[in-house]
Amino acid sequence: MDDYLYVQIGIAFLLDIMIGDPRWFPHPVRMIGVCIEYCEMALRKLIPSERMAGIFLTTIIVFGTYLATYQLLVFFYEIRWSLGILVSIIIIFFSLSTRDLLRETGNVLSALKSGDLKQARKNLSRIVGRDTHNLNEQQVAAGCIETSAENIVDGIIAPLFYAFIGGPALAMAYKSINTLDSMVGYKNERYLNFGWASANLDDIANFIPARIAALILPIASYLCGKDYLNSVKILKRDGQKHPSPNSGIPEAAIAGALGIRLGGPSVYNDIASYKPFIGDPQKNVCFDDISSTSRIVMVSAIISVVMGIAFLMIGGYLSMSGNDFMLGTYDSSSPRIFYKIPSF
Repeated sequence: MDDYLYVQIGIAFLLDIMIGDPRWFPHPVRMIGVCIEYCEMALRKLIPSERMAGIFLTTIIVFGTYLATYQLLVFFYEIRWSLGILVSIIIIFFSLSTRDLLRETGNVLSALKSGDLKQARKNLSRIVGRDTHNLNEQQVAAGCIETSAENIVDGIIAPLFYAFIGGPALAMAYKSINTLDSMVGYKNERYLNFGWASANLDDIANFIPARIAALILPIASYLCGKDYLNSVKILKRDGQKHPSPNSGIPEAAIAGALGIRLGGPSVYNDIASYKPFIGDPQKNVCFDDISSTSRIVMVSAIISVVMGIAFLMIGGYLSMSGNDFMLGTYDSSSPRIFYKIPSF
């Protein structure tokens, strides 16, 4: 099935920016979450080894998600080509979360600006794993910026990357990996062994997207009028300080661009946790830094889409041109603007 994949991704991205996640619609990620819950209960009973049970869970969910998405697309393409295209766009749309991220961080910012710290903490608790009930205004703002930075990779760059290289099925498979990590990838007594495979696979899946973010974020910072040179500096110095091999990269880029310091002590389920500081405290974190981060997020998303489309179009053009030269049918007077790329 050859379709204009970059057109599908472009339309899906525009839909994500315009409407975001419709709360009334059964989101595929929520369905994946339900499957994870049921599979976890079953596998814990069937397999004595927690690590082995976790490996089976990861395998079942990731491959199951990919195959289910693939077969769904095959089904609709066989009914009608245009229906297959529509379903493909919808699946890619559901893999992205740009507007949702901006909306949630905007809710935190609005509460802070209105002086309602209690509501700001509550809004922040919807997008972070840490305890928020004792945070002051500066800590709430810093937490909001940190989760925005991390979600640039998880919610935007990574799903776009996998959509561009493997179409909607691979993008949704990535979302299943991300969902597994958020549900069972904890380093606590319950999930240290059971979630081992999910946590490590998430690190592997985000490795390249996080390094793409290291290229995009300084550019986005420059376009937003922020300190892109310091962004690069802090990236190089602090990008690997985070316990995660990937999360520290976008945090360092944002911290450097804004001239603030992120990281440090946090509390998760009443248990203190310390993460190394990232960035230099050139100034205190303030409300405006949340707005600046949101602008960088938006510009980074646009750059990611434009770069992906450019690579697909250039690659497709060069591939077709090469075939034409080999066949002796190349006509330089007939430029090709679109090139069909396999959806999956």
